Amino acid sequence: MSAQASDHDFDDLDDLDDLDDLDELAVSARAAMVREIERSGAWDDDPVWRDAFERVPRHLFVPYYYVGATRGYERCWGESPGAAARARWMRGAYADTPLATRLRDGELLSSSSQPSLMAMMLVALEVADGHRVLEIGTGTGYNAALLAHRLGDDGLVTTIDLEPEITESARRHLEAAGHRPVVVTGDGARGVPERAPFDRIIATCTLRSVPRAWLAQCRPGARVLTPFATGLVVLTVTDAGHAEGRFLATPAYFVPLRGASRSEPEPVQVGGLPRGTRDHELFRFLLALTRGGIDPQEAYALWEREGRPSRERYGITVRGERAWAWLDDPEGPYAWPLPG
Repeated sequence: MSAQASDHDFDDLDDLDDLDDLDELAVSARAAMVREIERSGAWDDDPVWRDAFERVPRHLFVPYYYVGATRGYERCWGESPGAAARARWMRGAYADTPLATRLRDGELLSSSSQPSLMAMMLVALEVADGHRVLEIGTGTGYNAALLAHRLGDDGLVTTIDLEPEITESARRHLEAAGHRPVVVTGDGARGVPERAPFDRIIATCTLRSVPRAWLAQCRPGARVLTPFATGLVVLTVTDAGHAEGRFLATPAYFVPLRGASRSEPEPVQVGGLPRGTRDHELFRFLLALTRGGIDPQEAYALWEREGRPSRERYGITVRGERAWAWLDDPEGPYAWPLPG
């Protein structure tokens, strides 16, 4: 059944008493999700990615997820005994919102990203037939399935995650959905050298630095799209020691890349600044991008002087052992070193 086959309104959740009803709700909910992605402007009548989101069933990748409740998190489960609870789970699986899928001691370890943001990132990745793609951060496996739907199951898509339980569950989800990208358990910062070279790398976790291993595993001209600070940067790789690119306009908040060598940064203290400024989303982006390289008071003066610049005016350059963020021009006066 196609994603457009039914827009049946399941207001009477008690009628969902068999699998056929739940399958019909999945079709309806998936069609509604695709329309929501289209309204977001994530794609411009792109038939390739529209087809992927219409055909890859997100609910198979989130058999359960957590939603916020007054006393913490509440689990929504596809095998709940009540029909109303199962319908609520199904509708939530296709909401245009991120879903928390794995917690440990109250800390979010893994999630399924907001579908419209995923669509925008996949469009920005500019994947073409025959490209070899590495995904950093397997999560539920849903993004890898979308890539595999686009590129086929001929070994062109590789995805890696640090936690064995995450990669094992992702394999099961992918198998249930009929896709078989290569799933690797390991440190994403090191890439997957045995699967290189790659034409595209996409990360679904935020970074503090650009791993040099990624550049070394890319073909010249490859494209790397990764969360950084609270944005998304798209780098073009010249060679193993050089990459450069600008940020996209959209904000993006992802869980950090995890590994033995990485730790959480200390929060930046912004006392003494006007509340409207220190809470301004674009100013917080500047602080996150320049963490450790500029005093918040200096950042505030720069931000006001330059007309509160949008994300697209910022970029990142990696050249040999050096890496830096910049405003407007990589060789201009506003540049800040990044961790190695």
